[in-house]
Amino acid sequence: MRLVVLGGGESGVGTAILGKEKGYDVFVSDFGKIKDKYKQVLTDNKIAWEEEQHTESKILNATVVMKSPGIPEKVAIVKKLVEKGIPVLSEIEFAAAFTKAITIGITGSNGKTTTTMLTYHLLKSAGLNVGLGGNIGKSFAWQVADDTFDSYVLELSSFQLDGIVNYKPHIAIITNISPDHLDRYDYKYENYIASKFRITMNQTEEDYLIYDADDEAITNWLQNNKTRAKLIPFSLTKTFEEGAFIKDNTMKVSINQEDFKMETEAIALEGKHNMKNAMAATSVAKLMQIRKATIRESLSNFQGVEHRLETVLKIQNVQYINDSKATNVNATFFALDSMNTPTVWIVGGVDKGNDYNELMSLVREKVKAIVCLGVDNKKIIDAFGDVVDVMIEVNNMSDAVKMAQRLTEKGDTVLLSPACASFDLFENYEDRGNQFKQAVQNL
Repeated sequence: MRLVVLGGGESGVGTAILGKEKGYDVFVSDFGKIKDKYKQVLTDNKIAWEEEQHTESKILNATVVMKSPGIPEKVAIVKKLVEKGIPVLSEIEFAAAFTKAITIGITGSNGKTTTTMLTYHLLKSAGLNVGLGGNIGKSFAWQVADDTFDSYVLELSSFQLDGIVNYKPHIAIITNISPDHLDRYDYKYENYIASKFRITMNQTEEDYLIYDADDEAITNWLQNNKTRAKLIPFSLTKTFEEGAFIKDNTMKVSINQEDFKMETEAIALEGKHNMKNAMAATSVAKLMQIRKATIRESLSNFQGVEHRLETVLKIQNVQYINDSKATNVNATFFALDSMNTPTVWIVGGVDKGNDYNELMSLVREKVKAIVCLGVDNKKIIDAFGDVVDVMIEVNNMSDAVKMAQRLTEKGDTVLLSPACASFDLFENYEDRGNQFKQAVQNL
């Protein structure tokens, strides 16, 4: 049994360790460079590896291949594997076969990290023996190799879901769906939507699908397709016999004939989108039979997620907010919607097929100036050039923050919410957010 792992990052190395433990002959191949810390782990575990190449003779003899989520299906080596009929799986699919733990799988275009972290916080605070993995934290496969948890909360990207065959979460959450990563889906929104719904394709009547009933893409799919899972909706505008909703400034979650209520102002997270994240996470807590007092306490003390509407500093009565995790238009919509003061908006990066029209009314209402931070800003300038009075282009974070400061008056907000991927000027969205915070501290 030969396991070939494509990609020597967190998920790849975790899968390699699990494969070795389960008796596979393991080989790791990365077309780029492997980080030193991962090389050390592979060498210590006597796992063969290569970097900056894919040696076909060592790959095309695989029994099974685990492909890291960042590698597209269109890559030559992946096409050759598929042509040979060699199964190409995601880390989640490979690892799930080796654990009896319950998994809670969370996907969505936005909100999935906050919902994942909050769900984990709720379960951990209740004393459950729970792991956190998927698109966040330590590799799921690596944790399965260590075999210590009874349940896992997994953040799942569409790329991870593309590589599943038999995996099914006991509880699935779809936070929302909006156009994202369309470059990986032939620029067809329906392909991306179908990818998200792979999370429920293997669920049975014993399982649950928690979903945003205000989301058009989700509700349309559910009207036209079948899932066997028990449906639990949440909404800001509708009410349900079974589900989660807001009424009279109170969040109400009704599941299995039992109600949980909490005043919205007592919940630590702010903003409409975070109310939805709280409803989704609380629905999981109710299904996992966590005590009401524990849920209430956890919702009131949760700290939020770094780089997602993170308050950085107030300088000369101007508030600086880091929303670097907003890598698509929908995430930036939530950010702009939550602004209550005149805003200088730092935007830009690698465009993933963005349509900026849905931001137009919010930009007119809230944004006084735009600082474009990207290699190619043409699309942003075309969209908003006639909408705001001031628009400036910069090519590094330090200049972006200094320029934003010059454009502000007392009582304003500077918001980094790029609506784009970060790979033109930064390593990733964390690097972008950290550079923003450093630049603000240097003012």
